[in-house]
Amino acid sequence: MGNKRELKRHQDPPRSYSENFKRLVVTEYEQGFLNKDQLQRKYDIRGNGCISNWLRKYGTFTYPKHSSIGRPMKDPDKQRIKELEAQLQKKEQELDFFKHFIKVAERELKIKIVKKSGTK
Repeated sequence: MGNKRELKRHQDPPRSYSENFKRLVVTEYEQGFLNKDQLQRKYDIRGNGCISNWLRKYGTFTYPKHSSIGRPMKDPDKQRIKELEAQLQKKEQELDFFKHFIKVAERELKIKIVKKSGTK
C-alpha cells in the first residue's frame, strides 16, 4: 500500500523542452505516423498533457481544449485559410527570388530580359 506513495515521492523532476523540440514533436504528430503515446515513449516525454498543450500552441490544426477520443477534427475553414496563406507566402518568396535572379542576370549578361508589356 505504501509503495504507491513511495513511487510518487521518488519521481524525477519535470523536464523543460526547447521550442524546436516541441515543434518537432507536433510536426511528427500532425503527419499522422505516430500517436501521442508513441511520441511520449519515443522521446521519453513526461507528463500526460505536454503534447496536447504543444499541439494547441504550435499546431497548424484546431485542437479542442478538453481531451477527446482520437485525433481531433480540424476546422475546415480555418485550416483552408492557413493553407492558402502559406501557399501565397511561398509564391511571393518565389516571385521575389525570380525577380532578383532576373536583375542579377541582366546586370551580369548586360542584356534586357524583362520585356515591356503591350509590345508585339
